[in-house]
Amino acid sequence: MTYCLTAHVSGGLVFCSDSRTNAGTDNVSIYSKMHNFCWPGDRFLCLLSAGNLATTQGVVKRLQQDMDQNAEIHLLNLSSMAEAADYIGLINAEIQRNQVCRDTANTNFEATFILGGQIGSEVPVTYMIYPQGNYIHESADHPFLQIGEIKYGKPILDRVIKPELSLEATARCALVSMNSTMRSNVTVGPPVELLIYETNSLQMGRYLSLTEEDRFYRTLGERWSQGLLQALDG
Repeated sequence: MTYCLTAHVSGGLVFCSDSRTNAGTDNVSIYSKMHNFCWPGDRFLCLLSAGNLATTQGVVKRLQQDMDQNAEIHLLNLSSMAEAADYIGLINAEIQRNQVCRDTANTNFEATFILGGQIGSEVPVTYMIYPQGNYIHESADHPFLQIGEIKYGKPILDRVIKPELSLEATARCALVSMNSTMRSNVTVGPPVELLIYETNSLQMGRYLSLTEEDRFYRTLGERWSQGLLQALDG
């Protein structure tokens, strides 16, 4: 399974994803689900993926191929994040159709993405792109998006994520949401990737890759557990 999330606050965007993929209990692998595209001073995009690994890898490969071959449409010549979401949605649906045509085992090739970033002077935004190619964006009342195993990490996001929250607090909240999910579902696992993008920077931002042995990540989980017990006692 998978758990990915992004949060949009006034200071910028926070992206968080796990790295575990499962094709059965005896076939567990690690693949990054966070894909970054940055042209400093012009645009920054981050794509989080969930679903069939062949489809998600095919979409990312196609995005890179279109840029390398200077296709008519690619990530560098789109003028808005909405256009980018529409473009990725079309590629996602096309690759799924191609996979189904070659399949003889009724495999589920569906994939879902979260796209976030900023192009030029446009306001940063995040979109959830569905397997059918359509998409939605986050709202001021609900400034976060999740894909994959969302239920365990959602309660803290509902209570904490608000537009006025600082980027650092938003990042800690994202890590706690991921930690809670990993504690409750073994199909979600490390390394945990975290990316913090500041509004109007048009730069890559701050990136962390955290394992269960990482001191900071381990301490964060321990203190969150202690805080819950203290709150219960109160």
